Amino acid sequence: MTTAAQVLTFGGVVALGAISPGPDFAVVMRRSVLAGRAHGMATAVGVAAGVFVWAIAAATGVAALVAVSAVAFTVIKLAGAGYLLYLGVKALRSALRSRDLRPDLNTGPAAGSGLWAAFRDGLLCNALNPKAAVFFVALLPQFLPSDAGLVPLLTLSMIAVVITAVWFLTVANLVAAARRVLGRPAVRRWIDGISGTALIGLGVRLAFTTAR
Repeated sequence: MTTAAQVLTFGGVVALGAISPGPDFAVVMRRSVLAGRAHGMATAVGVAAGVFVWAIAAATGVAALVAVSAVAFTVIKLAGAGYLLYLGVKALRSALRSRDLRPDLNTGPAAGSGLWAAFRDGLLCNALNPKAAVFFVALLPQFLPSDAGLVPLLTLSMIAVVITAVWFLTVANLVAAARRVLGRPAVRRWIDGISGTALIGLGVRLAFTTAR
């Protein structure tokens, strides 16, 4: 049986993982600046959905297969790296556009792509990261007994989802609140350039990462 102390410890580890800088943060921030609060929050929910996918995968053994199978790990790794590179190049192209951006906060490179696209970016950014599989494979068994049933599994999975969602929803709202400043054309180009470079760097790093 999972104790309250174990639940708190599990929540603390998940929280540390969530707040660590990475592609999830870059995607949520960029969406929030360019398209507003709703898009940023949709991206945050997508990231949380990706965490839920990996938590369930870890508990059912799928994530363990990804972690130990060189082929599965490589396939997901390359797919994730490719998606991060795609997002990074897209951001850099936006930053390097020759035409001036109008200071209209209701338009922008990401504004017209819809809430579903924002959710998809968050989901794929997390779900295509095989390092998340390794993280949950290493973490969940420490807090679940060998004979754990469905309830403990769902409890820990939902804790991971809620913590992740709360953090990234907070990021989305804080960034959106400062959008009047961050949404200025020059600042937006700067954010696009920084986030694009970061995403490309993270994509390259993911492409060369290993399971161990």
